[in-house]
Amino acid sequence: MLMADTSLSLLERLRLEPDTHSWQRFVELYQPLIRGWLRRYEVSPQDAEDLSQEVMAVVVQELPHFQHNQQIGAFRHWLRTVTVNRLRILWRTRQGRDVATGDSKFAQMLEQLADPTSSLSRLWDQQHDQHVARRLMALVEPQFEPKTWQAFRRVVVDGVRAATVAEELGMSVNAVLLAKSRVLARLRQEMRGLTD
Repeated sequence: MLMADTSLSLLERLRLEPDTHSWQRFVELYQPLIRGWLRRYEVSPQDAEDLSQEVMAVVVQELPHFQHNQQIGAFRHWLRTVTVNRLRILWRTRQGRDVATGDSKFAQMLEQLADPTSSLSRLWDQQHDQHVARRLMALVEPQFEPKTWQAFRRVVVDGVRAATVAEELGMSVNAVLLAKSRVLARLRQEMRGLTD
């Protein structure tokens, strides 16, 4: 990715200057999360695949009109709403037949997901942020020298003191702290608007 591209977060790039690379990154980031959530609630593998693609299609169509209201979790909530709406359409088309583990259980799950204060919605939020952070770390890692990434990972992820990491990697403490700062700045930039 060119440095000129790094001034906008992924969400901003998709809204303002969409390009193939950004959409690919978005799909790599979100389709596994949505598919996994659907599978967790015993939506069949075929329905999970179809629904995750439908959610992505709605996002592609509607994201340019999405206005982030600067509230914590606004995008995450919007994505959850899109997913719930696609699930409701599935449920309506299958009225009279079992959906997931049964109509009442499925309907209850939908209501909990639609309620931003439910424990299920809070779990969605937590798992969303963890998934996005893990995936973005994997996507951003190649943009850094291996030693820079290793210093960041040891300090931030593993919780090792900068002085210990400096000794392990043959770097100065200042270089370790600079590596940590550079990677965190890049991750924050990519995550802006996607997570809290």
